[in-house]
Amino acid sequence: MLSDALLDLPWPSITHREATAELVLAGWTPCGVGDWATGLRSPDGLWVARVCPFDPAYAAFLDLCRRRPDNPYLPRVAFDTPLDGGGTLAVLEFLAPLEPARAEQVARQWREGAADPALDEVRQAAAAVDTEYRARMPWWDGIDLNTGNVRLALDGRVAVIDVFCMDGASLYAQILKDAGVVREQLPDSRHILDIPYIARESTPEEIRALHDAWTATTG
Repeated sequence: MLSDALLDLPWPSITHREATAELVLAGWTPCGVGDWATGLRSPDGLWVARVCPFDPAYAAFLDLCRRRPDNPYLPRVAFDTPLDGGGTLAVLEFLAPLEPARAEQVARQWREGAADPALDEVRQAAAAVDTEYRARMPWWDGIDLNTGNVRLALDGRVAVIDVFCMDGASLYAQILKDAGVVREQLPDSRHILDIPYIARESTPEEIRALHDAWTATTG
């Protein structure tokens, strides 16, 4: 969990870069980079902080966790807060990779309709969240549970994470076409170009084109 010193920081006025720096200085260790966020593990190994510059879909996952706080298939969320410019910070219990065959079995149960009542409860709650966000979130893509989203808790439970996603390809294509549309429909998206996927997968020319398109609509 976050120390008192970290809890007292004015997180909504801190960017994702500053949040990452504060956690590193407090002894948290970077332990993974996904498409949208970076993970840092707590000094005691019990928690992971997910620092994201931009990911509207993650609000839906936190919403799901709040709706079913006692379901064993969902991680415990100790803390979450918005960050400046559309980012988020969430502190969840640490979840390790799950053996691939077991992860595929759980993912298949999810797709086909789980025999496990607790997993089916999460599946049904996720469908309700999906319907609500689809109605109001531009570039919403929906539920995407793959084997990488099925993890192992320290107490031996299987848990699912990040079960919702945005249509990133269409969203970033719209930035290139007319970034003003994105600014209008997603006004809290100042750091939209800072997601790890772009830094990892894009060529210098693609990065330049995105930045040129995005900055052309500022002001």
